[in-house]
Amino acid sequence: MRRLMAALLCIGFVSAPAAADEVKAGTITIADAWARATPPAAQVGGAYLILKNAGSPDKLVSASTPVAERTEFHRMSLEDGVMKMRHLPAIEVPAHGTIELKPGGTHLMLVGLKQPLKEGERFPLTLRFERSGTVELQVAVRKMGASGHGSH
Repeated sequence: MRRLMAALLCIGFVSAPAAADEVKAGTITIADAWARATPPAAQVGGAYLILKNAGSPDKLVSASTPVAERTEFHRMSLEDGVMKMRHLPAIEVPAHGTIELKPGGTHLMLVGLKQPLKEGERFPLTLRFERSGTVELQVAVRKMGASGHGSH
């Protein structure tokens, strides 16, 4: 079976699984950018991604997208049995560290959606880092209720 699969890969009958989209900004690699689909009348949405830093400490200081009026950084936390969301001025990315923006944790809030986010579509997102500069990437929209990185 392995020989058959290898042969089929070589001649192009099947393709190897594609790696998740990754982009770089300086020493930061941004991977697996995604958002949940939203209902038609939704005014807010969330975007999630993984930040891997191969260098000195850095900060994600702003984000923007044409699908929303503005973006904000938020962190969800459980305090005395109550889930609370706090606004963050920036997201610290430690030296040689990884930060995962995910549902129920730190995330990008898309405020004032100009259109619903529809499963299967993609939209541009621009991130600006204090040291690593600015980068644009594509965010994949997954189904409503998607729970994490790698869930399609």
